[in-house]
Amino acid sequence: MADVGLMFVGAVLFVNGLLLLGKIDGKGAATFNLFVGALQTAIPFYLIATATTTSDILLDSGIFLFGFTYLYVGISNLAGHQPVGLGWYSAWVAIMAAAFGITNIVKFHDPTIGLLWLQWSVLWALFWLVLGLGRTRLTVLTGWLTLILSFTTCTIPGYLLLLGEWGHVHTWLVLLVIAATVVALLPIGTRSLRKSPGLTDQAEAGIPVSVS
Repeated sequence: MADVGLMFVGAVLFVNGLLLLGKIDGKGAATFNLFVGALQTAIPFYLIATATTTSDILLDSGIFLFGFTYLYVGISNLAGHQPVGLGWYSAWVAIMAAAFGITNIVKFHDPTIGLLWLQWSVLWALFWLVLGLGRTRLTVLTGWLTLILSFTTCTIPGYLLLLGEWGHVHTWLVLLVIAATVVALLPIGTRSLRKSPGLTDQAEAGIPVSVS
């Protein structure tokens, strides 16, 4: 069940990446965020209610980070709220995602999943910088990273999990994909950092409310 949710997280990441890049509008993305947010809230409720160990509860609870994020994005976009609150929530999510990543690697000896969590931590940290602190010059970089991670950390892993093939993915392959992502985004990141700092006022900057 969680594998299905992960695959659809890839879809909403893809939509929100396009939103950050200005290809679609906030209200157009809001409905799908609500759909996936509801899915990623219902799934952990069921999994936790039927869990038999504390470890299962711990791992399943992380799914709420996704679900509440997308509900927040969908409702905020429809209501026309400024994204500062969402940005600061993303800072907390980034911290927790890092904790889940380290826990998967150290406690559960699952580095492939742990590395996915660490990538999500970086992504949410960028959402915090763009939406919470108004670092608008990072918007394009964040949008492209969102698009890439929608496939490399969600859609493809989710589909492989459904196929029962994720166990054949080695840690070195995940590290290679991370390295390729860094290389691909390096020119965009360099241009972003060379730009003059953008407006810190989200309303003036016109940043859409969107995160992964």
